Amino acid sequence: MPFTACQSGFSKKFRLEVLTVKYAPRKVYIKENGSYMELSYKEFCNRRETDRAYADKLFIPVQGCLIETEQAHYIEFYRDKERWRYLKKLDADNSLLSLEAFEGDDDNSIDYIADEAVNVAETVVHRMMLDKLRSALAMLSEDEQKLVNAIFFQELSEREWSNISGIPQKTINDRKRRILAKIKKILEK
Repeated sequence: MPFTACQSGFSKKFRLEVLTVKYAPRKVYIKENGSYMELSYKEFCNRRETDRAYADKLFIPVQGCLIETEQAHYIEFYRDKERWRYLKKLDADNSLLSLEAFEGDDDNSIDYIADEAVNVAETVVHRMMLDKLRSALAMLSEDEQKLVNAIFFQELSEREWSNISGIPQKTINDRKRRILAKIKKILEK
């Protein structure tokens, strides 16, 4: 059954918990009198709409259920969750693999062996040139950096940048040529 959230009184912090699960939670566990009380999600929504005390409660998702927790645990849970999300993104961006990719019966581990056709020396030189280019761009003045950013990174035409910045297109063209010559000199050092 697809998830539908409680309509009124649905705070931003509660949305975080619910958005982490794809379906409505099976159960919601609320602390009352020092112990946990089990509610259905529908009962929880009804209480949340009628009782404002539920607006300040914090929940974390655990195995398809929402469990009320203290603020310290709530913050720690989402900090860890964000860290794992960040690390997974880094792994994907850098094409890193875990050892689990080599486990299993499907015998696809051969797919993860490095491609020998990739020239490591070229890759290293390419990365070194990118580092050198970044440092050259950092040496430019603020106006020069804005121009380079607009034309080469935002992919605006000289005419579009002229309309945005109020600088004549011819001046932009001249500055661009000068900046490229300056970058070339820096890179050749």
